[in-house]
Amino acid sequence: MTKLVIVLLSTTLVVVLAVLAAAVAGKLARLDGSSYPSALMRAASTFLAVLMLAAAVTSALAEVVA
Repeated sequence: MTKLVIVLLSTTLVVVLAVLAAAVAGKLARLDGSSYPSALMRAASTFLAVLMLAAAVTSALAEVVA
């Protein structure tokens, strides 16, 4: 049960950090003068980049631990 809780908490933390990074990227793009669709695309790409980075770090750590 403890491992499941750790996995769920870490997944939640990564998603929250990805949403925060996407919000900041969208706001910065909008302050830079981008249109709303362009700012939304930047926010979405930032969200996906953070999730992909988390997946890469997880797979690298899984190889080291195992």
